Amino acid sequence: MKYSYIVPRKKTILSSEMILVLTFFAITFMMLIFTYLFIFYKDYRYIETKKELAIEKEQLIKNVEDMKSKILFIQEQKALSETIHTKNIVLKDSIKNMFDLVPQRIVLSQVHILENGLIFYGVTPTKDVYNFMLYAPLKSIFHKTYTSFYPADGGWLNFVSSNYIDTELSDLDIKDEDINDDED
Repeated sequence: MKYSYIVPRKKTILSSEMILVLTFFAITFMMLIFTYLFIFYKDYRYIETKKELAIEKEQLIKNVEDMKSKILFIQEQKALSETIHTKNIVLKDSIKNMFDLVPQRIVLSQVHILENGLIFYGVTPTKDVYNFMLYAPLKSIFHKTYTSFYPADGGWLNFVSSNYIDTELSDLDIKDEDINDDED
């Protein structure tokens, strides 16, 4: 006797619905694995990039320190060159003023510039000409002035004039001037 109008089919564990569910689970599992691998790779690349940037940062810090030391050296050299330039201008003006100080009747043959003075070698017609025209201005500029004369050809006199600035006195003069200015 038959109770069914259709032929019974064979039942299996893997039905079409079960295959569909397992396929979705497999696809989801594969997506999770690929996502994990992608995140793992990105994390690895991030760590490597971080190490490279740390090395580059150290190099940049070192370069900045080198640049700072070079800038400091250049600034020191600039200040030194400005100081030398200023001193050269002052020396040039001082030498020009010194030669302007010498009258036409007196001829200089040598000038020695010392740290704290000058030595003049020259020829003058008489001691009076020297004393009135050159000795007086030199005496007003320098603290100590010594002159020696000896005869030259043609009745003129050779002279050696040693002129010195006393650095201790000039320091005291500056201090006295500062004190006098403060009292006014």
